[in-house]
Amino acid sequence: MKDQLKRSLHKTSVPNRIVCLVPSLTEMLVDLGLKDKLVGVTKFCVHPEDIRSTAEIIGGTKTVKVDKIKSLQPDLILANKEENELEVIEKLTEDHSVYVSDINKIEDLLQLIRDIDEIFKIPENSKQLVDSIETNFIKFRRKSKEQPKLKVAYFIWRDPWMVVGASTFINYMLELNNFENVYKELPRYPEVDIKNLVAVDYVFLSSEPFPFKDQHKLEFKIPAEKIKIVDGEYFSWYGSRLLQAFDYFLKLRDNL
Repeated sequence: MKDQLKRSLHKTSVPNRIVCLVPSLTEMLVDLGLKDKLVGVTKFCVHPEDIRSTAEIIGGTKTVKVDKIKSLQPDLILANKEENELEVIEKLTEDHSVYVSDINKIEDLLQLIRDIDEIFKIPENSKQLVDSIETNFIKFRRKSKEQPKLKVAYFIWRDPWMVVGASTFINYMLELNNFENVYKELPRYPEVDIKNLVAVDYVFLSSEPFPFKDQHKLEFKIPAEKIKIVDGEYFSWYGSRLLQAFDYFLKLRDNL
């Protein structure tokens, strides 16, 4: 089989030792019943809460400790094109089987789940998750399409101030919610000057990767009620957390 970068994955048996370099996918592997196979995760893998005590921490998503991973002797490493460094992925591929995901829309996620099913032979769990995501997504889209379009700027970092641009999963999620990203014509994560903020209906300050708080609203020259702290996990985690995300998005809209 091939991963989502069309790289060949040579597997002759079901893997028993997994290292996952992607927090959202660690959570999804657990929800798919594969927790006992997880031997290594990143320090940002915070769901479920106990995963970092049952599996070894192998660094951050961008600061992977290759030697630590090798010592765990994984027979499958799950990585992501955006979240992990290509150089590290190539290094790990020299000695290990590495599946690289590339999630840009819901359909990509569903394909990933089907691929995980093919690798681990978990048809019941994978089908249940796919069916749940598809059902909840259809219900969500039916309601979200009726909502008026609002212009937003979605901030992910401070000092320097950085927003979400084009070709990102977050931008895709904003569009699904009928939010028009005013920076969608810029590269993926551009730096911007908040003194020259583009006209918006709302500014979204994400809870991650920078932990924005209410105090940061004071740095903008727009009314505080037009600035919202939003849950970054629901906008950027593309695994099973989406099952909770759809309800969150509808509640967020109701509060605007």
